[in-house]
Amino acid sequence: MKKTLLSLSISALLLSPAVFAKDFILTDVADNTEVANWKVTSDELGLKDAPAFTVTKKTLHGGKQEGSTLITIDAKDLQVSLIPTRGMDIYEIKSGDVRYGWKSPVDEIVNPAYMNLEMRNGLGWLDGFNEMMVRCGYEWTGHPGEENGKLMSLHGRAGNTPASKVTVSIDETAPYAIHVKGLVKENTFKLSALETWTQLTVVPGQKSVKVHDELTNNSDYDRDYQIIYHSNFGAPVLEEGAKFVAPVKEISPFNDYAKKGLQDWQTYLGPTKGYDEMVFNLIPYADKDGMTTAMLHNKAADKGIAISYDTKQLPALTLWKNTDTLKQGYVTGIEPGTSYAYPRQIEREQGRVKTLPPLGRQAFDLEYRVMTTTEEVSSVQKEIDTITADQKTKVTTKPIAKE
Repeated sequence: MKKTLLSLSISALLLSPAVFAKDFILTDVADNTEVANWKVTSDELGLKDAPAFTVTKKTLHGGKQEGSTLITIDAKDLQVSLIPTRGMDIYEIKSGDVRYGWKSPVDEIVNPAYMNLEMRNGLGWLDGFNEMMVRCGYEWTGHPGEENGKLMSLHGRAGNTPASKVTVSIDETAPYAIHVKGLVKENTFKLSALETWTQLTVVPGQKSVKVHDELTNNSDYDRDYQIIYHSNFGAPVLEEGAKFVAPVKEISPFNDYAKKGLQDWQTYLGPTKGYDEMVFNLIPYADKDGMTTAMLHNKAADKGIAISYDTKQLPALTLWKNTDTLKQGYVTGIEPGTSYAYPRQIEREQGRVKTLPPLGRQAFDLEYRVMTTTEEVSSVQKEIDTITADQKTKVTTKPIAKE
């Protein structure tokens, strides 16, 4: 068994300078491989007919981030960082001087080894929460609760599970799309055998990030699953007067507190001390193929981010508004999912807990597009208007469930 602990140069990964290696294995529990620090560039690969790029992996040290790993893709007009040790979550996206993500009081990329998900009655997940996108699932998601005598902690385990295999793949033909793949296992004796191959794709020169995940039930029994793609954004896109735009078919408040926010649910306050979390349950309209798009843009509508996804895979949409102070965490969440954020027993009662048969699979597809000009924001607005097609939004004032 071979264990790689030192930095690995590109030359060690190529058979010869003239051979283009498509796949780079950075982590693999099967043969005890862990490449601590690594880098590859388009120049080293001899790719001259497309925008330049660099892909790096580094291992972090100190505090509660000791041993965490970070992979960064740096291409024209786009930089993306993801965290293999935290369920392949997306830490941040940058385009020019605009950062898409948020500033959490959690200022380290916390290694899950230093977390206890069941502390504070199941709220331990918050000790590591600072990512732009967190996979909340897949065995369960939502607020903590008990089902059959078992505590279901906040938002499941996937986002705090280190990947068992991580590879970087680069297409052999232009435009040389870059794929980062990771295997996230939620295997528990007698209870779960869910495994998810995650994939993040960036095409150099394009300002978008595609996510394609495939969940498999490796058990001999039917197994439940839930997922929320908890996508979080703060300043500079989030500000006083920022706006959430989506083709919304129906909206309801998550709880009684959110009722008072229904009149201005699409717009945002600036940082406001004492502002509690306000959550809304949405059902989106979709196009003929089941695709929909949701967008957050700033007050001037010249910066924004859009999330496009398949409503056949992810029929529920949660809007989370947490416009508290900057130090407390000024952030909003746009969260496509199979479920809303109620505890699993409530989601089961309302028929939103899904089931996979033995060896059954389910795919999930999302695309994040960053916008840094008025024209780009306007283009997405027209896309959403086309899906809406003058259809109305039904506003339901009563929460669909009570915790």
